Amino acid sequence: MGFFDQLKSRTQEMSGQLKTRAGQFKSKEFANASMAMCALIAAADGSIDPSERQRTEGVITSNDILAVFPPDELRQKFAFYADRLVRDFEFGKVEAIATIAKLKSKPDHARAVIQIGIIIGGADGNFDDNEKRAVREACFAVGIPPAEFDL
Repeated sequence: MGFFDQLKSRTQEMSGQLKTRAGQFKSKEFANASMAMCALIAAADGSIDPSERQRTEGVITSNDILAVFPPDELRQKFAFYADRLVRDFEFGKVEAIATIAKLKSKPDHARAVIQIGIIIGGADGNFDDNEKRAVREACFAVGIPPAEFDL
């Protein structure tokens, strides 16, 4: 099985696992961390072009795990973190990672956010090195070994 097929299979498996537990993640911290992660993945190469922003918003609003939150609320949170990353990537990155790190005491929530990052990163069929690096940094921020996610 090729890398793309493995990635697709893995993200489908993660989506299924998260979908069965979606209700337990309904908290402001989880929503913020999820949108920070999505923005971090979208900006992993240092910028977010309009089509990438639109594609990420589409994945966010159609994701079963995030369906427990109002779509407009998610879009606003994503836009907040994305705008910060576009304005000043390094500062925005620190802010996004700090938001994700708030889930360190909730490992199930933290793992779900990491999985969402992987799903977003693989949504276009290309989970590139910049996206992997962003997910690894998020793993370190919440104290989860990246190897747990084959990173």
